[in-house]
Amino acid sequence: MAKILVVDDESSIRRTLKEILEFEKHNVDVAADGLTALEMARDNPYDAILLDIKMPEMDGIEVLDKLQTFIDVPVIMISGHGSIDTAVEAIKKGAYDFIVKPPDLNRLLISVRNAIDKKELVTQTIQLKKETSHKYEIVGESDFIVSLNEMISKVAPTTARVLITGENGSGKELVARQVHEQSTRAKSPFIEVNCAAIPTELIESQLFGHEKGSFTSAIKQRKGDFELAHGGTLFLDEIGDMSLNAQAKVLRALQENKIIRVGGEKDINVDVRIIAATNKNLKEAIEQGKFREDLYHRLSVIIIEVAPLRDRKDDIPILVKRFINDICASQGRQPIPIDEEALTELQKFSWTGNVRELHNVVERMIILCSNSITIDDVKLYVKPLML
Repeated sequence: MAKILVVDDESSIRRTLKEILEFEKHNVDVAADGLTALEMARDNPYDAILLDIKMPEMDGIEVLDKLQTFIDVPVIMISGHGSIDTAVEAIKKGAYDFIVKPPDLNRLLISVRNAIDKKELVTQTIQLKKETSHKYEIVGESDFIVSLNEMISKVAPTTARVLITGENGSGKELVARQVHEQSTRAKSPFIEVNCAAIPTELIESQLFGHEKGSFTSAIKQRKGDFELAHGGTLFLDEIGDMSLNAQAKVLRALQENKIIRVGGEKDINVDVRIIAATNKNLKEAIEQGKFREDLYHRLSVIIIEVAPLRDRKDDIPILVKRFINDICASQGRQPIPIDEEALTELQKFSWTGNVRELHNVVERMIILCSNSITIDDVKLYVKPLML
């Protein structure tokens, strides 16, 4: 059931529209003039507004302009003096739809339904962005985290390529996400490729796409991740595991901003910012002939090294509390408390699996402990597993 505001200076129109919409199980308010409508819109979270254009004192177009300064709600304009020029002006000013009086019932209900769906979609999108932003937030107050955030804020707005190094589970993806989110490409795609998880024979098709019939299972044309990331960011995770052949093609793409699909002949222009990450020592890999030195220099305009958790143990209490809140929320329960002694005990471990391991341990304790996490829980559920 949606909450709708009907604004019209004719009482018969207000009454008719109210009855029709209430029959459809909507909650309907009415206003006889623009000033009243603006006051009601400030005090109520409407899902849609039906707004007459021709009204005394303040017409519907003026009301529409003022509404858009403080709320984001679909507005359906209604007029008994409809014309193409009037409809175009209303749509240009941000109206969702334009309906001529007397309104066709089916046309009106479809427009209202679509407007409500749009409002719900916008709300869900905003909520999803908030959840995503929270999920990829870099948590901590250590000197390292402060310096890391400062580095990201400087690098993100530029077009420089970034190479992120660090142990598994240390948070390299979070750094890549933050670089993207704080860049001018934030509204464009962020495409992640785990180079270690894709078989060597498939990595080129994954990155560059393929033409139909280029190999046995290529039953149709497919765009690669370079094309999908056009205008945005391509995150090449664990790039140290990429084959030399694929490295050569990535190098060409970086040099020329062009790719060729597997089995294709046509150059395709791509505009992609590359962020790469690895847990390997690429300089050693270069000496061993496993990584191209020219590609390394292309990727490493900016190098960000993510410190392991054992080198920033001051962040552990903050991380643990965040994990408790997030995990409990995902399980539909209230966050459980944790004793200070338990937090201190957790700081004594080496955490070879870094932040990812800490998250798993916290989830384990939440599931297995009683009403709170104590130092005994840490010793019972963590220490034996860490030795």
